[in-house]
Amino acid sequence: MDEFDVIVIGGGSGGSAVAGRLAEDPSRTVCLIETGGSNDTVRVKTPGFMPFIPGASNYRFETVPQAGLKGRTGYQPRGRGLGGSSAINAMIYIRGNRWDYDNWAALGCDGWGYDDVLPYFKRAEDNERGGDAWHGADGPLHVSDQRWTNPGSRAFVEAAASLQLPVNEDFNGEKQEGFGLYQVTQYKGERWSAGRAYVEPARGKPNFALRTSTTVEKLVIEDGRVTGVQVMSGRGRETLRARGGVVLSGGAFGSPQTLMLSGIGPAAHLKDHGIDVVADVPAVGSDLQDHPDYVSSWQTTSNDFFGDSMAGNWRMVKAIVEHRRTRTGVMTTPFAEAGGFWKVMPDAPAPDVQWHFVPAMLEDHGRTKVKGHGFSLHACVLRPESRGTVRLASGDARAAPAIDPAFLTDERDMEVLRAGVRLSHRIVESPPMSDYAPRDRYPVHMSDDRALDDLIRSRADTVYHPVGTCRMGGDADSVVDPTLKARAVDGLWIADASVMPRLVSGNTNAPSIMIGERCAEFVKAALAA
Repeated sequence: MDEFDVIVIGGGSGGSAVAGRLAEDPSRTVCLIETGGSNDTVRVKTPGFMPFIPGASNYRFETVPQAGLKGRTGYQPRGRGLGGSSAINAMIYIRGNRWDYDNWAALGCDGWGYDDVLPYFKRAEDNERGGDAWHGADGPLHVSDQRWTNPGSRAFVEAAASLQLPVNEDFNGEKQEGFGLYQVTQYKGERWSAGRAYVEPARGKPNFALRTSTTVEKLVIEDGRVTGVQVMSGRGRETLRARGGVVLSGGAFGSPQTLMLSGIGPAAHLKDHGIDVVADVPAVGSDLQDHPDYVSSWQTTSNDFFGDSMAGNWRMVKAIVEHRRTRTGVMTTPFAEAGGFWKVMPDAPAPDVQWHFVPAMLEDHGRTKVKGHGFSLHACVLRPESRGTVRLASGDARAAPAIDPAFLTDERDMEVLRAGVRLSHRIVESPPMSDYAPRDRYPVHMSDDRALDDLIRSRADTVYHPVGTCRMGGDADSVVDPTLKARAVDGLWIADASVMPRLVSGNTNAPSIMIGERCAEFVKAALAA
């Protein structure tokens, strides 16, 4: 079968939601194309194995050298295979702030205010606490409280409270501000990715086709309309046809790359790569926004925290056995167990810094082992002013794109991050965190702006939330309109984090799923018209 009503490119958070919802109608044929595999492995499904998820599930991109990070290249992990980044992330369920979506609407994205998107968050969600004004209880995406929490994570929340920073038991409820334990996308002690939520129920249906290990080389565009895709797999090169249209869900890096390989993007850049220009759209690959993040790290003598030691390793062996038997215990950890949202700038319209507390010492995104026991505290700038780009590094669809987040190139981002790091240290210096007698692994005088800035630029990087490279808007220069339909060609929608006109104040997995839910509705309406 090589012709379908709708073809969805990419089985990540947005693409899984689109494909799953469209396939619910048995009269509509849907094909989901995914470059990676099924991600149906113990290492993907077990939360505590997150640092050991195989390379086949992670693109492991690198950025170009970052001027704001003293010329260093940054690491950009992105999920590969069903579930996309929801199959390799820390499973934190955060939607962002009400202000974010109201601001989208104010920027010209009609129908994307908070009251507009809330029903779709609720529709997607199956929260184990039950449904209420802010939460759903019947959706495909399982959301749960953590089955096991490190004592240090609870101590972190108590230390924040000792500074009169309020405890918040629901960051997705009435208010986002405060500190507490995160809810996670898990079910019965296992990771619940968007692939498990939306694609698994569709498998086996006669109207649903799944093509894994298949690379989309470009869109097929005829007379200004996308009519299919050209793909490469073990079968060789093929053209798959779409009668109704194509939904592009390659993510903030993959979607602009596919558009540019298809001739849609900045004309001069496309010509440099010998690509015929279908439409000159400068916004494709522009407006890249990501959360710049600094990880403070402390060492302790307490075995409460994860660590590389004989005792710590034996503890993990026992935890693996427990999880295989009962799906409980230490191996259900999302690692980023606790955190918070707070304003560090008095004029901020909403919390401008997010914290992730990890009961382990992190170095180089966890890729470098650190001997001993300790903990880490991320602080990230929620609404960065710096803007970067995604560009083609090659005309080969299998090659990584050139990623330039331009981290910390706007001094306003440094001001916010500096204040966030200072608050991180104030919290750790407060009881009961101070009772652990933590030793700062990167000591610096917190009152010395120059020294602190130098340290931040030496160690900061992403916290994995790139967006904006196919931005939505009400203006003619935007890549998609508020129904997620591409402006440059007919028969194409985009459904992933790339359409966000501004980065949300929090983790991006749940918002990407919400975007997929909404896109499915837009596509259904268009096909019925």
